[in-house]
Amino acid sequence: MRYIGRFAPSPTGPLHAGSLLAALASWLDARAQNGQWLVRIEDVDRPRCKPGADREILRQLAGCGLIPDVPVLWQSQRGPAYQSALDYLLANDRAYACACSNSEIDQALRSRGLVPRRGEERVYPGTCSLGLRGRQPRAWRLRLPEATEALVHWDDRRLGAQAEQVDQAVGDFVLKRADGLWAYQLAVVVDDAAQAVSHVVRGEDMAASTARQMLLQRALGLSTPSYHHVALLRDAEGRKLSKQNGAPSIVPGQAAVLDSIRMLGLTPIGRTLGELLMHAKNQWRAAQHRAAK
Repeated sequence: MRYIGRFAPSPTGPLHAGSLLAALASWLDARAQNGQWLVRIEDVDRPRCKPGADREILRQLAGCGLIPDVPVLWQSQRGPAYQSALDYLLANDRAYACACSNSEIDQALRSRGLVPRRGEERVYPGTCSLGLRGRQPRAWRLRLPEATEALVHWDDRRLGAQAEQVDQAVGDFVLKRADGLWAYQLAVVVDDAAQAVSHVVRGEDMAASTARQMLLQRALGLSTPSYHHVALLRDAEGRKLSKQNGAPSIVPGQAAVLDSIRMLGLTPIGRTLGELLMHAKNQWRAAQHRAAK
């Protein structure tokens, strides 16, 4: 199988140390296996995107020696592909329109004695799964399979054996939002397939999306990539290093790459950026071979 990996940042701000760590890990994994490395700008959530952040991210990556092998893809230009996928799911009764607001979902959950905690995922109770009853659609959701098939197992290259009962964890999840924007889960699955991505290396926070993406891949008749979720960088309070928490932008160059190499548990070797990346690639390859035994 031909190796194709990708780094897919959201342009809500410039790269910080945590996002560079994920970018470097995905680049090293692709280079260690003589594969292709792609960059995809996940700007499908337009209200959260910052003007010029996409170009700044690409500039920072280039300054760190991380150059994609093919032209960059922008999700904001991919609407027809996402609509085609949704149309396929609707035609095969694997998706349906939903008229529920968040407050209505919360009310339905409270009536069942289920009160979502702050920041916790709402488990959709299936209110519209049998029809809208004359109401206007707000969003579109994936119709999950029966409970036994909604239990998803997968092997993560770093985290090991994983499992999630998706119907109990999130329920029928959104594919197209009430504001007309495409949901991340649909966009990423469609684009990974379109770009023939075989290996996904990304931050550990994204592991929670893997089971949903696998169910969506199955519903669309698409193959499932190999997944590897790297450890997150955290601040002094133990929070994930993120733009929302004020993580500073990296200064692209040798020093930033050297720090990321160390954070991946590798030993920086070399005087130039090219040498640092070459030796890190060799160490990554050796580490992956040891882990596979």
